[in-house]
Amino acid sequence: MTEDHQAGAGNGGLTRRTLTAAAGTTTAATLLGAGSAAALPAAAPPRAPAPAPEAPSGARGPDFDRCLAAARALLVVDSGDRPLVPGYQRVLKDGLPHRRAGGPRSVLVIGAGPAGLVTAWLLKRAGHRVTVLEANGNRAGGRIKTFRRGGHEKAAQPFADPRQYAEAGAMRLPGSHPLVMDLIGQLGLKKRPFYYVDVDADGRPASHTWIHVNGIRVRRADYARAPRRVNRSFGVPRAHWDTPAAAILRSVLDPVRDEFSTVGPDGRRVDKPLPERVRGWARVIQRFGDWSMFRFLTEHAGLDERTVDLVGTVENLTSRLPLSFVHSFIGSSLISPDTAFWELEGGTAVLPDALLAKVRDTVRFDRRVTRIEYYDPGRADGDTRHVHAKGPHVWVDTVSEGRGGPVVREQFTADAAVVTVPFSGLRHVRINPLMSYTKRRAITELHYDCATKVLLEFSRRWWEFDEADWKRELNRVDPGLYDAYRTGRTPGDGRLLGAHPSVPRGHITPGQRVHYAANRAVGRDQPEATGVIGGGSVSDNANRFMYHPSHPVPGSEGGVVLASYSWADDALRWDSLDDDARYPHALCGLQEVYGRRIEVFYTGAGRTQSWLRDPYAYGEASVLLPGQHTELLPSIPAPEGPLHFAGDHTSVKPAWIEGALESAVRAALEVHTA
Repeated sequence: MTEDHQAGAGNGGLTRRTLTAAAGTTTAATLLGAGSAAALPAAAPPRAPAPAPEAPSGARGPDFDRCLAAARALLVVDSGDRPLVPGYQRVLKDGLPHRRAGGPRSVLVIGAGPAGLVTAWLLKRAGHRVTVLEANGNRAGGRIKTFRRGGHEKAAQPFADPRQYAEAGAMRLPGSHPLVMDLIGQLGLKKRPFYYVDVDADGRPASHTWIHVNGIRVRRADYARAPRRVNRSFGVPRAHWDTPAAAILRSVLDPVRDEFSTVGPDGRRVDKPLPERVRGWARVIQRFGDWSMFRFLTEHAGLDERTVDLVGTVENLTSRLPLSFVHSFIGSSLISPDTAFWELEGGTAVLPDALLAKVRDTVRFDRRVTRIEYYDPGRADGDTRHVHAKGPHVWVDTVSEGRGGPVVREQFTADAAVVTVPFSGLRHVRINPLMSYTKRRAITELHYDCATKVLLEFSRRWWEFDEADWKRELNRVDPGLYDAYRTGRTPGDGRLLGAHPSVPRGHITPGQRVHYAANRAVGRDQPEATGVIGGGSVSDNANRFMYHPSHPVPGSEGGVVLASYSWADDALRWDSLDDDARYPHALCGLQEVYGRRIEVFYTGAGRTQSWLRDPYAYGEASVLLPGQHTELLPSIPAPEGPLHFAGDHTSVKPAWIEGALESAVRAALEVHTA
């Protein structure tokens, strides 16, 4: 799970200029608020849309009941606007409540991501008989994946330095997510700050990373003080010449935030009391739930397309523009310099390590689910062929992936099942009898984003260097090399790739050198030393977003840079390249921002992750399109007889571990109290 997701359009035919209007709102099911902590809202029969009694003047959209229910799901409150999270926290800490009737149940949990592992742990602690079915042969965690040596998957060393590790998926955890923070403490895991904004040696925010767009390179802090040169390069109107992109975006979003929050005396936003906050969010959903971000910025905020281009490029909204305004609005409120982020020492995968240790005896790896059959006594058309008085209600067929041995087919039975696999993958599972139309529609239409990371290892942390560091280290390669880079007199045939004495030999392949020599940056442009700790830079080149490690790995002088983090069509461009071809291309893109001289520290070792091409993830995360908060959201978490559904895609925090945990507690309560 990519805890750092930035929502983007996940198919090549979807553009901000072709998808700017509603997806339609006339057939959505009504979303009902949950009356207790046992469940998120469930679906009800469709109802015709009606003008909202509390809609802004002149606005029409989904009926207000559905908008209220979507707002309650977003804020995780029940139908009386009482918070569910404190109850969820108690369940995570103390376990499920005492079961008033019935003995232990047999439960199948399909998928060993964070939602599946936590669901299994809660049910096992409550005395239920749990079996977890995981398609992957040796790894739990879903989209929590750390490139590392060892771990529960006994992985081989991915980098030249055996101490190094880096994140393929989730890499930052918001401090505003209480369930994640509580779980980390409960499991005894160590966390430390993740620097979303770079800091200086004393840990103070510096904003010295780069914005590199339209051939202009400028420090973030300098851009904030004097944005005119960058802004004019986009052709924005004179009124926006001297306003940073972040301030432009804030100015158009703040009136929407006024619906559910106020600005305090210190200039910080303060949430309104819960009932009022719920209704404020409902008004936002009713007014803009059918809108894309592009439509909001152009039609409602009145921004011209050049200004939208500026904001999209610098503030990472480009890939969000065709998607739901509400989805992007939620994300923009969370991912900001004001948000405190954390990372886990040893990599995010220590979280599934710890969870797996709690339920290891219940997990069956290498069991891909191919068919689910269930009996729902509440259905008039229920199939009773297999049902006995006290027999199972769920039958699940699985197949192994082979993995060097014979293919194994195995069936599992249980009283109930919790399905946590992404809906994009569930489409390939045969389910009998057919689930309700609204559930099948949600499985079919729920949109999934694509995201790709390219990580490169360097033998020294050059992003932390000052010019004295650069001069010392470059002249260790060859006296005068420091000046040669400054004057553009270095050879371009790739011979300086990995030339520093600290680089281990044998990892840079001849193919990488050929790719690099063909695509290397040319010219005398050599920026000054970056001199940052953590943080990241943005560029309009293929790399798009680049992040530096927030902390050194103990005992190592090097580090792994997230050289490219991209979404939507930007990610598809990388996905068309073979994995090994991505590394020299990513290095060249990195050099456009940081200068050619970083090549001497490149070890030749890299790792890349395409979540769209992952056979178990089927995409990076679910991303709701315009209208889907009221069209599909009611049906996504709703049970179907003995089948229950969990995973971050069943929450209103897709791509975040917090959403997975909310869904896990909800599903465990559903099963436990049935």
